[in-house]
Parts: sequence; structure tokens; C-alpha cells
Amino acid sequence: YSTMLRSPVLELACLLVLLLMGEVLSICPQTCLCSRSHREVDCSGRNLSELPDGLQHNIHTLNLSYNSLVELHYLLTRFAHLRTLDISYNLLTDFPASLPRALWEIYASGNGMRLLDKNDTAYHWNLKALDLSGNQLERVVFINNTLPNLRSLNLSGNKFWTVPTNMPSNLQTVDLSNNYLVQILPATLDRLPDLAYFYLHNNRFSSVSDRAFSKLSGLKLITLNDNPWVCEEEQNISYLLSWVKQTPARVIGCPCYTRHVCGRAQGDKPPARLTTNGGWHFASYTQSSATVGSGRVYGRPMPAVTESYASKSAAVLLNPPSNRTSWHGSAADPPVLKIRFPLTSTALSTVKTSDLPTSTTPSSTTSTARKTASVIRSTSTSMGSTANALRAAAINLLLSTLAMMTSI
Repeated sequence: YSTMLRSPVLELACLLVLLLMGEVLSICPQTCLCSRSHREVDCSGRNLSELPDGLQHNIHTLNLSYNSLVELHYLLTRFAHLRTLDISYNLLTDFPASLPRALWEIYASGNGMRLLDKNDTAYHWNLKALDLSGNQLERVVFINNTLPNLRSLNLSGNKFWTVPTNMPSNLQTVDLSNNYLVQILPATLDRLPDLAYFYLHNNRFSSVSDRAFSKLSGLKLITLNDNPWVCEEEQNISYLLSWVKQTPARVIGCPCYTRHVCGRAQGDKPPARLTTNGGWHFASYTQSSATVGSGRVYGRPMPAVTESYASKSAAVLLNPPSNRTSWHGSAADPPVLKIRFPLTSTALSTVKTSDLPTSTTPSSTTSTARKTASVIRSTSTSMGSTANALRAAAINLLLSTLAMMTSI
């Protein structure tokens, strides 16, 4: 009888031990902050040079921004459930190889990447947002019919001379501002019927090829300001001058005109840009504060891309869903997409034109926010240590009980 009694008791005790050990193994890495059962992990601003230990295989959100990571090739493949990845402001010179195919959003701004190869994004069928702003990119290669769900592409603040070709056909927002663009090759934009927001300001365009914008049937806003248009060469710019008068889109920075806004929608209210619950937006449209909401703020200085460019600043806000503020604009202006680590910019320069858009590239924030974040990290680490001690004590108690029962 005692043998029959010990067997189920032994099995139950072993099961409890395994469960508690699983809890120990699934705790948050000591250098990070976690929420939602440790599936949303924030390891930003820790000066990490490698991935922290203790990351669960089933995490949904991972923020590794503002660290010193040099390479992430094949290191994130095992996180098959990952939806949002932020690797902005590290020391990466290459786009990480073999990222999880389940990703919806990738934020990799402020690194030193020079090339986005076709294989880097070939299998990311679920990707909705890709932010590669503030890198050293001179060329990106997309394969036809890949990235079918990509809606927002941010390539601002790089070193492009030509507008990238073969961009995914379902894009709604493309930011190519603050580059060195001088030309749009024929038919480059013909496969983008859903493109609604197109940012080309602060480049080196002097003219555009005929019919360059003619297939952009869904366009709502385009920015053309701060380009050296050659207005005296009428034969080279006649198409553009005619197009900006007739397009139903709102045109910011009319070439060769004294007024700043043109297009048939010039009297309309500027489109709403997303703030703390999704997308990147131009500060001049909303004049939002860099510390909107109760999110923690991280940042570092970001220099101007060109000498003539008035530097702006932005912040990466990490708000839990319950603390997010509503996006600015009417209900008729739908958000581009919802993201976990939104980019919210704020103008710090003395730009007087209210419609002048600013860069979407993140920049510096306040030292107060950094101190607050440090206190939060310390508290989180302390709580994690206490939880570990309690779990260890529980396991020791169970093991003692198990030993006693087996000796009966």
C-alpha cells in the first residue's frame, strides 16, 4: 500500500518541481524590463554588445535599441513568434541575416548599414513596417512580388542618389527625405497605386522625368520642398509644374512657386500623422512633445544629413498599450499602421512655415528621462532577484518533502 501511495505523490511532486523550474527559466533577463508574461522585452539603453541571456523563445516584442551590438546574424532566428523588433541605434553594418519570418515590424534606424540585399527581406511575407532611416544605405534591392504586406517604408537620412526601384506594390507610406536623390528612373513608381504619403523633401532634385508621378492614383500628400529645382530650364521641368497644379494630392513645397502649398487639395487640412500608437509622423503637423504620454524615452544626438538641413529631434517612446494617447486627427484619417515602438518627432528649430515637414529620424532626448529609466531598471532588477529567491525556496521545500515521502 505504501508503494502505491508513494508513486502518485512522487509524480505530483516531480511535476510541481518541473513547473516551478519552468517559471525560473522564463523570468526576465536581469538587464531588461519585461511585461505581459515576459513576452514583451525592453533591453534598450543597456550598452549591450551581445544578446542578453534568458530570453524566452516565445517572445513577441524585443527592443534592443541604443546599445553597442555589432552583429546579429542568425542570432534571432529561434524567436519564431517575434512580431516587433527594434535594433535602432547600434553598431550594425549589415542587416541581420535570417530574422524570424513572423515579424510585422522591424526598426533598424541609426546604424551603419550600407546595403539591403534581396535576400534580407525575401521571406518576410508578414512584414508591415520597415524603418532603415539614418543609415549609410546607397542601394536597396527588392525582389518582385515579395513583401506583400509591407505598408510603410522609411529610408530617410541615407545616401540614395536614385529612388529605389521594385519597391513593394502595396506600400502606403514611403519616406525618402534627407537623401541625395537626383532622379526617378522611368516607371519606378508605376507599380505603387496605393501610395498615399510620399516624402521627397531635402534632396537634390533639379527636375523629374516626364510622367514620373502619373500612376500614383492614391496619392494624398507629397513633399518637394528643399530641392534645387532648375526653374529657368522650362523644357526640363514643365511636366512637374503642370502636375503639381492638377494633382488632387496636397503638395508641400511647390517647385518654382512662391507659395508653399499647392495641388488641388491645397486648402485641405494636412493629413493626420500617427503619434504614440503607430507610425512615424512629421512634427510640424501636430507639434507633439517628445515626452507625450507616460512612456520612457531614450535617445542620442543625430546630426543633420546635409549642411542646409535644419536639424530636428525625435524620441523613441515605449508606451504600454494602456498609456498610449490617441493619434492626432479625425476619425476619417486612418492610422498607417500600429507599432510597438513608435517614432514621435518634435521640431526644435525655428522653422516658421507651419506646413514644413521635419525628418522622421530619431534623435536626442532629456537627461531626466534617462535618470527615470535608470530607477525603473533598478527596481525591476531588485524585484526579479526577490522572485528568484522565493522560487528557489519553494523548490528546496518541495525537494525536502519529496525526500521525506520516499523514505516512508
